[in-house]
Amino acid sequence: MRLLQPLQALKGRGSASFIAHRFARDAREAFDDGWEEAGSEEALAALQTTLEWEQARSALSRHDSPDLPFHFGLNPYRGCEHGCIYCYARPTHSYLGYSPGLDFETRLIAKENLPQLLRTELSRPSHVAAPVMLGSVTDCYQPIEREVGLTRRLIEVLAEARHPFSIVTKGSGVERDLDLLAPLARQGLVAVYVTITTLQPELARRLEPRAAAPHRRLRTVRTLAQAGIPVGVSLAPQIPFLNDDMEQVLAAAAEAGARQAFYTVLRLPWEVAPLFEQWLQLHYPDRAARVMERVRDLHGMDAQDRAQGRSYQSRFGQRMKGTGLWSDMLAQRFALACRRLGLNRERVQLDCSQYHPSLLQAQRSLF
Repeated sequence: MRLLQPLQALKGRGSASFIAHRFARDAREAFDDGWEEAGSEEALAALQTTLEWEQARSALSRHDSPDLPFHFGLNPYRGCEHGCIYCYARPTHSYLGYSPGLDFETRLIAKENLPQLLRTELSRPSHVAAPVMLGSVTDCYQPIEREVGLTRRLIEVLAEARHPFSIVTKGSGVERDLDLLAPLARQGLVAVYVTITTLQPELARRLEPRAAAPHRRLRTVRTLAQAGIPVGVSLAPQIPFLNDDMEQVLAAAAEAGARQAFYTVLRLPWEVAPLFEQWLQLHYPDRAARVMERVRDLHGMDAQDRAQGRSYQSRFGQRMKGTGLWSDMLAQRFALACRRLGLNRERVQLDCSQYHPSLLQAQRSLF
């Protein structure tokens, strides 16, 4: 196993270590014994992103979670170069035998055959149209999309099938596909949500080191809105004592043209918990303990949970918004700000009636 020794923040990366995944036989910790390996800092600072290809077995992932507002997920990539330290998808790299730490943001996998698989699945007469979330796990407009173009090819298939979908992203690359998205929006087939965690540039640079800057994401919101595309803003995740500018983000997004908004609280499943605590100690050591105590409060951790080192509750109905006093306070702040700004007055309804499997078949139906 690779170790970062001594532990230090890496420019342009969210994680600072190749933390062991939960299936590894041995879990090791780096420590400074005074014999620092020569050149290790330079080697890790220059850590390069690599791309692997895989043949996916299916395109659409179905879920039965009552916490999610969509029925199908569609994800062209595994791992994400944005490197958001809080990303709930980091533990998925464990199934590949990779570290949810630096591997997650440097060893990326592209699903080469996904557009063909999507075409096949949408061509089946048994398929029932329901909104698809493009980028439900990892960002479909992360930097490699500029060269790979998988997301655009998926949109082309969805457009041909007239199948409704939405996009959630931190990437300004979504603007590249306005030529596809704007006509679909006029037909009620697409909506886009731009994640803006904070307006604080330094905090965003540390939290989400390779995602677009906050001001750039606001420009993306404006560009999408001006193109007539229903656009919303995601304030996810809310982290106590860090991104405390919820109202300012909502105001800036509304001014740019957003009409919808939602938020979630910080989630710390599996390896995300030690990675996030590690990040706090590196970047905000003066408030690390305070942040973690409030996160535990948000997820309803009792004395026994805390004694066992638990900081997250994955229960349906609780994991996204938390529970208790601090959760209620966040919900009230959000509702008041949205009401004042005119957000969420009307729900975006995507049209499922236009889809038909024959649209993707060589011989199209006349009916």
